[in-house]
Amino acid sequence: MSKTTLTIALMDPPYESENLTTAFRILDVAARRGYDLNVFAYEGAAGLAFARQAPHPNPVHGKNLAEENHPTTKDQVAALLAETERHGGKLDWVNCGMCVDERGVSEFVPGTRRGSPADLHAFTEASDNILVIPTK
Repeated sequence: MSKTTLTIALMDPPYESENLTTAFRILDVAARRGYDLNVFAYEGAAGLAFARQAPHPNPVHGKNLAEENHPTTKDQVAALLAETERHGGKLDWVNCGMCVDERGVSEFVPGTRRGSPADLHAFTEASDNILVIPTK
């Protein structure tokens, strides 16, 4: 039996849509099943793996940094990379180079890379299933 390969194309920027929560949940389940995963992050999603994201306190709610415990999408991407590897799969996370340049988010979480729409084409050719999660 061959290994399942799933490709997900993401478009939403960090913290702007519940679509990303759903995408990360799907990716997490697939990682735990040992799937090989491809993610093409384009448009605003090119910022998901931006390495310079930082958690913050929430003075409006009176919470310090530790109490707020604000998650960052860069940490979610890193955890997904680790989870995929732990279960015998591989994750190829590609940040669209044109989108990265437009947004100035060129420093990535280790294990992710810069690419182009040609990577998305290659992913679709090699995948058992493809899911595109566009913006609203």
